[in-house]
Amino acid sequence: MLHGKYKNKLLSTALLLGSLPVMANVANGGFEQWSGNSPSSWSTIDSGISLTRSTSTVKSGSSSAAVNVTTGSQSNTDLLQQVAVEAGKTYNFSADVYHTEGKIKARLYVDGYQGYSNQAQTNQWQTISHSYTASSDKTISIGLRFYDVSGFDGSETVYVDNFLPNTDGNASTSCTDNSLTLTLNTDNYGSETSWAVNNNQGSAVANGSGYASNTQYDEQICLTDGTYTLVISDSYGDGMCCSTGNGNYALKQGSTTLASGASFNNTDSTAFTLGSGSGDGSGTNPTPTGYYVTAQGLSGYALKTELYNIIKDHNAQGYSAIWNFYDSSARDKYFENDNSILDMYSEKPNGSDSYNYTAVSDQCGNYSGEGGCYNREHSFPKSWFGGTIEPMNSDVHHIYATDGYVNSKRSNFPFGEVASASFTSTNGSKLGSAASSLNYSGTVFEPIDEFKGDFARAYFYMATRYENVIGTWQTKTTSSNAVLNGSSNQVFESWVVAMLLDWHNSDPVSQMELDRNQAAFEFQGNRNPYIDHPEFVEMIW
Repeated sequence: MLHGKYKNKLLSTALLLGSLPVMANVANGGFEQWSGNSPSSWSTIDSGISLTRSTSTVKSGSSSAAVNVTTGSQSNTDLLQQVAVEAGKTYNFSADVYHTEGKIKARLYVDGYQGYSNQAQTNQWQTISHSYTASSDKTISIGLRFYDVSGFDGSETVYVDNFLPNTDGNASTSCTDNSLTLTLNTDNYGSETSWAVNNNQGSAVANGSGYASNTQYDEQICLTDGTYTLVISDSYGDGMCCSTGNGNYALKQGSTTLASGASFNNTDSTAFTLGSGSGDGSGTNPTPTGYYVTAQGLSGYALKTELYNIIKDHNAQGYSAIWNFYDSSARDKYFENDNSILDMYSEKPNGSDSYNYTAVSDQCGNYSGEGGCYNREHSFPKSWFGGTIEPMNSDVHHIYATDGYVNSKRSNFPFGEVASASFTSTNGSKLGSAASSLNYSGTVFEPIDEFKGDFARAYFYMATRYENVIGTWQTKTTSSNAVLNGSSNQVFESWVVAMLLDWHNSDPVSQMELDRNQAAFEFQGNRNPYIDHPEFVEMIW
């Protein structure tokens, strides 16, 4: 494990408390002044990037810098300038970046390399920032560095704007909204600890990392009214306590504790609401503003195709990363509310579950019956699309944490309604011959009523996200042939459409689905439209 040496603190500039000396001003931080394709006061070091002025994709002012990255071999900081700082003063540097394809990430440089952007958040602005305390009167380098990630095709544009502090936007000297304090007491491996406060649009409005070991930090955060989630992360997966020291954290507003903890694995997440719940961080619909704007006025398969255009090209995180997604986003906070893994094949909504799974330690694993371990269930079986093929194989919108034994019983049989069961799980999920009312003859698997709508909307998602290829999957297996009709528009056989519509209508979207959809968006960068807008289902099918 690597150990941090410095007390680096990454926080959104506009949300921090503290004053900014005039001498730290970033020249042309808004990228408004240009000479040809060169922004005034900025230097480019790496020949693998080129800059042009953009007036179409802009965070503030009238222009931004469109950075075209054409190399995966960096040699130095790519975009750079010098600023003067004063001994003992704290400066909150930040820049807004806008990813287009999600195969390049940006890294902030402030007298050294600092935090990264989240490249999975495409087609939206995000802030990367760093709080810097000068050790002496000196001139330091600040700027951005660009790194390729898996899937980089040799060329991608990232937009940059609003590098602060500059004469067009200085950080506030006081907080007129909700003033919060996050106290971190790091363990023996402080560099493994990081945190973020996310708003309901999935964007980090404050974050921090790079901490020293066995040190207390008091991070000051200023937030508008709204609903947020504090996510504490440990890169090694062993939390902050107790085998690794006596670390802990607490988020407070005055004397009120909003979140606290110490012992966890990869992440510990807590939602909290400030004020009335209105404002930049919240809203009853967490969908990012404008996410579905191009679908307005459409219906039928034209709507479905436009939704495909909106949610395609998500950032596949890989099959092994699903375990971490379950650790942070598949907890039971809805039924027993015991923070165990929520398994839709064993969960008893109106009673005590027959068994419970602890995140991480109970993942499969071997099993000889129910209760052995939980694994990753492709509700849309992977054999239907040809096996371990990405991005379908790791798309969390259709992959759920379920009991390994029940998952094996389900196999790749179609979902359906059972007349005579050959197997019934502890919560009533069934495998058996199809009911005659289904207009299908064969073996089917029937989940309990509580989750039928969840699975239906996952299937409508698959029909939309993979519209470009799903028409070729029909003949992959006997079961896929029974479910798919070989088209890219209707996608499913008529008996399946009728059943999914019934399930969708009889089991409306739940809070659990809303939360999972948001978590999936933060994880891989796209959403399930039929959770955000259930009315789309009837408008298409």
